[in-house]
Amino acid sequence: MAKVNWTDEARRWLQEIYDYIATDNPDAAYRTVTEIHNKAGLLGQYPEMGASYRGDRRVRILVSGQYRIAYVIKSSTDIDVIGVFHGALDLDRILR
Repeated sequence: MAKVNWTDEARRWLQEIYDYIATDNPDAAYRTVTEIHNKAGLLGQYPEMGASYRGDRRVRILVSGQYRIAYVIKSSTDIDVIGVFHGALDLDRILR
């Protein structure tokens, strides 16, 4: 089973998502962030469950509701979540 690590940047994105949603509905913000975190947790057992990004097998995207979780498979025992983005954002601009 691989260890799923969250980069500081990914944590900031997740916090920003929470803060944005919480201004209108703190319960929905908690549910959304929990769902994202739980989905990313599955990567420990299924590291290749997300789609490869631009043909790179190490960089992958996993969908959770309206959000995309970007992660890197560093090894068979180590995965880094590098960002969480709303589905409307242009990933090419963010992940270059």
